[in-house]
Amino acid sequence: MTQVSATTQIPAPTPAAVAEKHKPVFLHDPQDQAEKLELLEYWRSILKRKKAIIGFGLVVALLAAVIVMVMTPVYRSTATVLIEANKSKVLSIEDVYSGISQNREHFQTQVEIIKSREVSMRAIEKLKLWEREEFDPRRKDDSWLASVGFSAEPKEWNDKLLAEAVYGGFTSRLSVEPIRLSQLAKVSFESADPALAAKVANTVAQVYIDKDLEARFNLTRQASGWLQDQLSDLRKKLNDSEKALQEFRDREGIVDLKSITQSGAGQQIEEVQRRLIEARMKRAEADGAYQQIRSAPKGSDLSTLPAVLRNPIVAEAKRAEGVAERQLSEVSQRYGTEHPRFIQARSELESARDNLRRQVDSVVASVMREYEAARATEATLEGVLRNARGSVQQLNRKEGELGIYEREVEANRQLYDMFITRTKETNVAGDLQTPIARVVDAAVVSEVPVKPKKKQIVAIAFVLGIFLGVLAALLRDRLDNTLKTTEDVELRLREPILTSLPLLKKDEVERTKTARIFIEQPKSIYAEAIRTARTGVLLTGIDLPQRTLLVTSSVPGEGKTTFSINLAVAHAHTKKTLLIDADMRRPAVSKGLDIPVGAKGLSNFVAGTATLQECLIPMEGTSLMLMPAGNVPPNPLELLLSQRFKDTLAHLAKHFEVIVIDSPPVELVSDALVIASMADGVIYVSKAESTPYQIARKGLQRIRRADGHIIGVVLNQFDVAKAEKYYGAYSGYGKYGYGKAGYQGGYGVSYGEEGGKGA
Repeated sequence: MTQVSATTQIPAPTPAAVAEKHKPVFLHDPQDQAEKLELLEYWRSILKRKKAIIGFGLVVALLAAVIVMVMTPVYRSTATVLIEANKSKVLSIEDVYSGISQNREHFQTQVEIIKSREVSMRAIEKLKLWEREEFDPRRKDDSWLASVGFSAEPKEWNDKLLAEAVYGGFTSRLSVEPIRLSQLAKVSFESADPALAAKVANTVAQVYIDKDLEARFNLTRQASGWLQDQLSDLRKKLNDSEKALQEFRDREGIVDLKSITQSGAGQQIEEVQRRLIEARMKRAEADGAYQQIRSAPKGSDLSTLPAVLRNPIVAEAKRAEGVAERQLSEVSQRYGTEHPRFIQARSELESARDNLRRQVDSVVASVMREYEAARATEATLEGVLRNARGSVQQLNRKEGELGIYEREVEANRQLYDMFITRTKETNVAGDLQTPIARVVDAAVVSEVPVKPKKKQIVAIAFVLGIFLGVLAALLRDRLDNTLKTTEDVELRLREPILTSLPLLKKDEVERTKTARIFIEQPKSIYAEAIRTARTGVLLTGIDLPQRTLLVTSSVPGEGKTTFSINLAVAHAHTKKTLLIDADMRRPAVSKGLDIPVGAKGLSNFVAGTATLQECLIPMEGTSLMLMPAGNVPPNPLELLLSQRFKDTLAHLAKHFEVIVIDSPPVELVSDALVIASMADGVIYVSKAESTPYQIARKGLQRIRRADGHIIGVVLNQFDVAKAEKYYGAYSGYGKYGYGKAGYQGGYGVSYGEEGGKGA
């Protein structure tokens, strides 16, 4: 690598230009890798503790195996019951469309009946299960609660109380399962005694069948009794209605109104109507003749009236009168008035006229009589017709009342006959009851227990143990908010990773040893990490003639002082470097490099009580110059805020190419924030798996607000072996790692790598 000479004259660019030109590039895009990293972290957490997880699963499985080995085996026996659907002889159209749903509802209802309390209690009482040791509730009297006098069991047991006590455990072991798309139901029972399990299953099925027969018999008997009661009332009503009908017939003298009385009255009315019409016609004719006679003038010849002339006697008298008049006329022409023939002819004429008058008077009187008779006959017939009609109307009213009685009798008779028929059918149905269900497959004694399923329980326990172990691992890592990998630094802190310092061995953690590790172990992983950090710093400001670097952290104990010393030593190989201990409250550089207490340093030089030469101490074995903290001032922050401190840094920059300042932690005091605005770059040190990332993020934000330029983050005390084991290529060290022979592969950082032994 090209060496940068201290004497080379290069124009100094502005800090903003340098920061933009050498803006750090992340290894991974945080936005793109966030989701991938989240899932990957879960997998890493599982792999990291896979032995503990598997061990916990085995422990849980072993515990489950021990438990199931001491558990009492449980046997199950099953009886299959066929539940037949209710079928009526005549189906309505509604039954045709709803038959399937009704059958399904009927089947489900019968299944629930099998599960009912009454069936269970009958089975318990029939088998007397309380006499079995497995179900005997009296064994609870030996419990510890009973021994101290708090037993809730009754002192005197009877069959009812024993059955009630057994019921709860009985139902928990009984199961009724319908078989899909069939009318079969499985009645199963579990017990430690296989013979008892089969016996109970068969008994429950038989009790259900017997209960159904009994229920239907009781229903039939109840219906028969109700029908008998109703039949008695109907018989009384029928007798009363028939008696009332007969009394009405006797009272009204009715034999057969519809066939005799009503038909005779009709014929009488028809005959009277016919005769009335004839009488009215005769009366009309007589009325015409009567009106002709009444309208004739008084003293006029009535023989000329048509009503009189129509009489044959009058006509004959009229003809005789004409003959007599003709004979008189002939005689008067031949004889004189005194002639006997004339006299005889005149006498015959007078006799004929007298006869005509008598006949006319007789006809007129006859017409008058006929007219009166016709009127009387018409009036009589009208009265008869009125009487006949009134009689028929009265008969009709009686027939209506009779019909009411007859209909009541008929309705009572039909209802009575229906109840007689239904009563007989009910009695016959009660005698021929068929069971609604039957056992098609009786329960048999099982030889293989169904509980506990040892292999399944152990397997489930193992899986559950693994699951709980995985949850515990994920929960532990979820609650762990520290920075563990380089990806955590980039994603959570949003800053580039400068380098990762490996976790040192226990015998190397002494401050005096770690301060000189770069010198004493140049081929170690730690030294290579320091070189990587040095390379990153050089690349961030390759055009700058001088660099002032501030090294800080969030809290004490994160290794910033050790890193500052080794980074300064690494820069001292190629640059004229100065290491300043700016932590005047707790100076640590002096302790790590065994500088005598009371040595003059930064505070003395800024205050002007000592010269530069008096404040500089060379580090043995290197070209690095040290400036201790010096005497502790009353208020170090005021010293750092003074103009003299700014002038001191400017003065030192003229004599050194690289100045590394070790400052106090950001979260404790504000010294680092003051110095950050004067430095060219800030290196933030964070301890792996120790410092919460929220605290580190807060410290970085405070530095940025103080106008500090952050170069990168150093992840200190990073367990390389653990990272290679659990994180693989994502550990930051790549798949090559470090071998015993030294640096053998790539060192995954943000800025590239430095080959060879360093610049």
